[in-house]
Amino acid sequence: MSENGPAGVTITSLASVSREPPLLSFGIAVASSCWPAVRDTDGFVVNILAEGQHDLAALFARRGADRFGPLTRWSRLPTGEPLLDGVAAWLRCRVRERFIAGDHRLILGQVVDGGSDPRHRPLLYHDGTYHALIPYDRRKSAGGTDD
Repeated sequence: MSENGPAGVTITSLASVSREPPLLSFGIAVASSCWPAVRDTDGFVVNILAEGQHDLAALFARRGADRFGPLTRWSRLPTGEPLLDGVAAWLRCRVRERFIAGDHRLILGQVVDGGSDPRHRPLLYHDGTYHALIPYDRRKSAGGTDD
């Protein structure tokens, strides 16, 4: 959240850091339009998009886009952060540290709350393309290999 309302960006570098305490990290460019909001906040929510939400990922990746405009369905958590409708999961985090990493900042967050919707599988991003998650046992029946 920023003083101008909700802020959001597509993050492709989310990583698990620690199980106890539950920590995650992501990188954000200081040139990003969302950097001032990330720099100035004590907390944030990671919305883990579901399969089929690649258009939403593209919208939040586009500079200057009206990310929380009329085409984006969302609500607020009781704590005020934005929660996108239809996500596979969400994680509410408290900022623990911000590290300088060249022209980026690495944000370390502690997960303090979260939820998931078992009806949705996560949207994956690999090698510049969005993908659906296919369980390993179904891969074999779809012509995949065990390699």
